[in-house]
Amino acid sequence: MEYLHTENVTFSYPADEGELAVPVLDGVSLDIQKGDFVALLGHNGSGKSTLAKHFNALLLPSGGTVYVDAIDTRDEKRIFEIRRQVGLVQQNPDNQLVASIVEEDVAFGPENIGVPSAEIRQRVDNALKAVDMYEYREHAPHKLSGGQKQRIAIAGIIAMEPNCIVLDEPTAMLDPRGRQEVLETIWKLNREKGITIVLITHYMEEAAMANRVVVMDHGKVLLDGTPRQVFSQVDLLKKHRLDVPQATELMDLLRKEGCPFPEDVLTVEECVDVLECLLKET
Repeated sequence: MEYLHTENVTFSYPADEGELAVPVLDGVSLDIQKGDFVALLGHNGSGKSTLAKHFNALLLPSGGTVYVDAIDTRDEKRIFEIRRQVGLVQQNPDNQLVASIVEEDVAFGPENIGVPSAEIRQRVDNALKAVDMYEYREHAPHKLSGGQKQRIAIAGIIAMEPNCIVLDEPTAMLDPRGRQEVLETIWKLNREKGITIVLITHYMEEAAMANRVVVMDHGKVLLDGTPRQVFSQVDLLKKHRLDVPQATELMDLLRKEGCPFPEDVLTVEECVDVLECLLKET
């Protein structure tokens, strides 16, 4: 069942006086199913963050239509409903933390939408447990690590009980440990709770975790498929200034030197298996 659906969406930001508006989105048609884990890739200026903001009606299309669970995002009477369904996690968690105590911060969203106090308590506890931050519920957010802050920001979205979470480069400002913490949280929410995930990232190894990868370029969808289908097109991605997972790139380089390696290797483990098989044969 289609949950997020765009039909020929175009969008341009207001231009300076005397200049023409340049389309940031140029005829984007895309379907995302309930429970999908979609990685959205593209170089800076490709339109991926702009598209993400259309999914919860922070932006409305200049042309075409965006639907969230069959609701047209231009229906002003249902904006509130759309934003309850689709939560947006930004790159910098400090931009989303609003209270001096962790549990108060997570409670902020449910309070604003009028959830009863008793239910808020339950939602906050459940959200913090979902991101493995329950033991920090009485801590000050500003004293936490970057990865912990981002997990608190995600908990604040979870407490709103959305069906979908859109994450705009949530690990870009984190160290490797923080990145891993956040990725494990995202994976768990998708697999265990069935929450639809749209992850914008510049890290190809993160994108390889998704069940689907959408690549954007100049406001259009360039590629759309499974990680193996998309990342096997190394030359095309490089042409559009995008990387591939390191294991995939190594296999591609060795293939170009004449080694009969598969095109769909994604992980280090798969790469090791392929190399071990080669060594056994020689």
